[in-house]
Amino acid sequence: MGRKEAKNDPDYIPDARIEGRNSVIEAYRSGRTIDKLFVQEGLHDGPVNTVLREAKKAGTIVNYVTKERLNEMSETGHHQGVIAQAAAFEYAEVEDILKKAEEAGEPPFIIVLDGIQDPHNLGAIIRTACLAGAHGVIIQKRRAAGLTPVAVRASAGAVNYVPVARVVNIGATIDKLKEKGIWFVCADMDGKVMYDLDLKGPIGLVVGSEGEGAGRLVREKCDFTASIPMKGAIDSLNASVAAGVLMYEIVRQRGI
Repeated sequence: MGRKEAKNDPDYIPDARIEGRNSVIEAYRSGRTIDKLFVQEGLHDGPVNTVLREAKKAGTIVNYVTKERLNEMSETGHHQGVIAQAAAFEYAEVEDILKKAEEAGEPPFIIVLDGIQDPHNLGAIIRTACLAGAHGVIIQKRRAAGLTPVAVRASAGAVNYVPVARVVNIGATIDKLKEKGIWFVCADMDGKVMYDLDLKGPIGLVVGSEGEGAGRLVREKCDFTASIPMKGAIDSLNASVAAGVLMYEIVRQRGI
């Protein structure tokens, strides 16, 4: 599908990659959310330093890479040593998620993702969260997938209805939410079988990264760990599938 045809497609999502020093500076100054910034190693001229100042103010993750790596990433061939990965959809704040629960007159039901790296998984989880009645999704800023075009497409439109907040520290965010009366259950293969847990009330479901699961510090901050009963020759589920199974056990118990 050509670019002109794509723009006439109702499911078309603009490319979130921004190339070139001036284009990246303009994106920052217009208020656009930049997930990641890639800068050529060793470049320190005026425009690049301006880009880096804007990135610091915005709290953007900066990755210093080789010129060859930028050439591989570039779609225009004119990156000038700078490529930005912009969010394809605006992030919410954690308070927006709590407000949504309050407006619905429901105890908060929040999905917390600790290091999900596959944008397809992120989009699938957001889609299931929408259908399960979750009030929002919280993702990690570093070493995790963001709201890229792939993730937004995989959500099948759910990002329009489910607030997605991005935070620097998942553990600190859990601590703050626990102060508001929310308790947390972490998906873990060694946890208690989910059917034996009380998953009602204000709850946050923590799902860790593909293959590794939730980090130790995050897991230790949770009130309980929950496992999914499994039979068969393999011992794990895809992260988005596991998240969906646990979400719907919460739905069943809450009677939503």
